[in-house]
Amino acid sequence: MADEDIGRIMVFAPVPQLTVTIEQATGAEELHVHAGSQGIWQARMCHALGAPITLCGAVGGEIGDVIAGVLDFPVRLVRRAQSSGWYVHDRRAGARTTVAEHAGEPLGRHDADELYTAALAEGLRSRVSVLSGPAAPGVVDPSLYRRLACDLGNHGVQVVADLSGQLLEAILDAGVAFLKISHEELIDAGRAADDSLPALVDAARKLRADGAAQVLISRAEKAALALVGDETLLVELPPLEVVDHRGAGDSMTAGVATVLAGGGDLREAIRTGAAAGALNVTRHGLGTGHRDAVLELARRARLTPVDA
Repeated sequence: MADEDIGRIMVFAPVPQLTVTIEQATGAEELHVHAGSQGIWQARMCHALGAPITLCGAVGGEIGDVIAGVLDFPVRLVRRAQSSGWYVHDRRAGARTTVAEHAGEPLGRHDADELYTAALAEGLRSRVSVLSGPAAPGVVDPSLYRRLACDLGNHGVQVVADLSGQLLEAILDAGVAFLKISHEELIDAGRAADDSLPALVDAARKLRADGAAQVLISRAEKAALALVGDETLLVELPPLEVVDHRGAGDSMTAGVATVLAGGGDLREAIRTGAAAGALNVTRHGLGTGHRDAVLELARRARLTPVDA
């Protein structure tokens, strides 16, 4: 996967947040301020893997100014009427504790129109578009996702989605090239009875019938499950020591999108996604890692057919 072979990716991160994390290192307290959200972490990993990206989102208020100032990869940001969301986490004791948080006000109609137009333009310039979710339900109308998935797909752009709930149903209605989803999200949605392999295989096949051409189901510390064509595969990779499990699924989605944007096949994309997710849990930063480590881990990933 040479750099010059990687096609452009548009990451749709509609309402980024400002993230503030308090840490304790070598006896001193540290304050870390970053832009965050599912799409931010996905874009960061795509960028680390060498993909040319553009992130599309809407920001507002003083918090939006800070978000725009700390992003260090190409973005196309729309100014929104309401202030952006934020959270403050305390990780001095090791585990994350939420001090305070605000997901942000729902995106207004005019702001949504401007964001849709910007994302459509950038998506049409890209080989792959990644659709990521907001911090909380109700912040972005599901119809915006359905229209974007439909319009980009109709113009030959590969749409990769990492969504759940009403947003998942909206993009399935439009159809997507690749869906990544966790087993917890499938169970919460009533699409899987439990976390057994037969139940998840049935759920993956139903997702295919409903509009997702290819499906990857993350299963926390267990091997992921992929539906590629008519074959179901376990995605196996020796585990690494966990520092922070958050962001692993987003890095997995980014790894898949980067390979697809480079014209790689689905199996290579899934192995790379598994490697990116595995590497992310070894680091404090979400959606971070080094390309050489991801590619080396990807060589160690195994796709094993499963009969369930």
